[in-house]
Amino acid sequence: MIPEGLYYTKAHEWVKVEGDRGRIGITHFAQSQLGDIVFAELPHVGRVLRQFEAFGVVESVKAVSDLFCPLTGEVIEVNSSLASNPEQINADPYGLGWMIVAKLADPKELGSLMTAEEYRAYLAAENH
Repeated sequence: MIPEGLYYTKAHEWVKVEGDRGRIGITHFAQSQLGDIVFAELPHVGRVLRQFEAFGVVESVKAVSDLFCPLTGEVIEVNSSLASNPEQINADPYGLGWMIVAKLADPKELGSLMTAEEYRAYLAAENH
């Protein structure tokens, strides 16, 4: 459950680059570790985030976790459906469970993220 073509962080966020924008969410691994997500606090459109800065919080029946932005950019879209349907993050973390879209400031930052293959290896190393 680690889609190709996305970039991943060690904090288990993903970003899908769409031109000069990045669609951001948490990975299948992250949502499975959290359990049933009951609340997501996301930033407002217009907020400028730095790479790896906390941008919000997800709350599950087990824990509260910070969300970290994989890339520097300005939030241009927020998945407002998560306010009333936070369980979409569990059900479809790479689809309906996306969190924000940011206009990317520096494409070179992608070099500090992991590919799907690197993220698989990272998870395997973490779990041994």
